[in-house]
Amino acid sequence: MPDGRHAGRPAVFLDRDGTLNVQVVREGKPYPPASLAEFELFPDAPAACRALKAAGYVLVVATNQPDVGRGDQPQAEVEAMNDRLCQLLPEIERVEVCYDPGRGETSRRRKPEPGMLLDAAAALDLDLARSWMVGDRWRDIDCGQRAGVRTVFIDFSYAEDLRSPPDFTVKTLAAAAEVILANRS
Repeated sequence: MPDGRHAGRPAVFLDRDGTLNVQVVREGKPYPPASLAEFELFPDAPAACRALKAAGYVLVVATNQPDVGRGDQPQAEVEAMNDRLCQLLPEIERVEVCYDPGRGETSRRRKPEPGMLLDAAAALDLDLARSWMVGDRWRDIDCGQRAGVRTVFIDFSYAEDLRSPPDFTVKTLAAAAEVILANRS
């Protein structure tokens, strides 16, 4: 069985909130939408995903949803948002979700740990050495680095610092797609 490091297809791993869909920002900190009614894609998400898919990338969403683990949001609501996401962006091949509440000891799947990326790589025969992680938080960048993929940080100037420098920094998902397409290996 391939370990995902020297396998087949390249992937782009995408954070969900603040990368594909609009995040809720309060006091400089980003939060996921609370309900399906609040779920809204960024306008550039469909074209960016189409371009990446057309270039041969497998698109995988990797999202922490700790509010479910904390009992603050129903899992069914998150699943409804993920279903809507996949309807609006049919280029997405897989959605990996971690519901770990992020209190105390965390699981190997909660970003910044690379478990969601490693699991998807094993399931989909992905080549991590030719893959990317795109996200808007330090956890996304650290996760990508721990998985051995290149990273693109979408900078919304949140009131939090990165812990590790990303490979690239951009302002939009469209710009992230341009960086990835210009730096294919």
